[in-house]
This record gives sequence, structure tokens and C-alpha cells, in this order.
Amino acid sequence: MALFGKKKEETKAEASCCCTGAQAAGEKITDCCGKKIDGICCIKVLGSGCKSCHQLYENAKKAVDDMGIEVEYITDLQKIMGYGVMSMPALVINYKVVSQGRTLSASQITEIIRQGI
Repeated sequence: MALFGKKKEETKAEASCCCTGAQAAGEKITDCCGKKIDGICCIKVLGSGCKSCHQLYENAKKAVDDMGIEVEYITDLQKIMGYGVMSMPALVINYKVVSQGRTLSASQITEIIRQGI
């Protein structure tokens, strides 16, 4: 049989960050590529795909629309567990969980960004 004795090729998956930098899988992410816009490296919305998760994603996009910052929507449970989030939706700014379990409005997200996280 052709299957016996063959090793599966191991490929290293790379998780890319929102500002086009890359981190190796399993490596603790602390900084993207160092490029920050108004002190923000990246913004992520963690969610399961429900209505409130999508609403938080849309509100986050509205909040940073004029800043030129990309908002990433993550539904992969392993990535979400890496942030230690227990209730969704959650908002992550610069790799720090700033809100979980509630849907923030665009003005509330803007206020969090102004406060300097």
C-alpha cells in the first residue's frame, strides 16, 4: 500500500495580521509589523457569526472609517481562545481585549480609541 511508510508533509501555517505583517503559527503575537496609524496597529472583532457579532464588526468599521485602519473579523475558535475570550462578540485593539459579551456602538468604539486603550 502506498500510504504506509510515508510521512505527511508538515507545513507551517502562518497567521497574517491585519497590516500585512506575518507571524509564525504558535508564536505569541505582540506586534504586527510596527506600522501604527494613530497609535492603532490593528483592530479585530472576535465572533461566532451571529447577528450581534456582525453588528459589532460593522460598528467597528464605521468607527475607524476615516482613519484608514482595517478591521479584521475572526470566527476561528482556536484563534479566539488564544485571546482568552469567554463571551462573544469581543473587540480587540492592539492585541488587547477591550470589550467582550456586548455590542458596542461606533461612538463607544471611537471613545475607547480616544482614551488610548
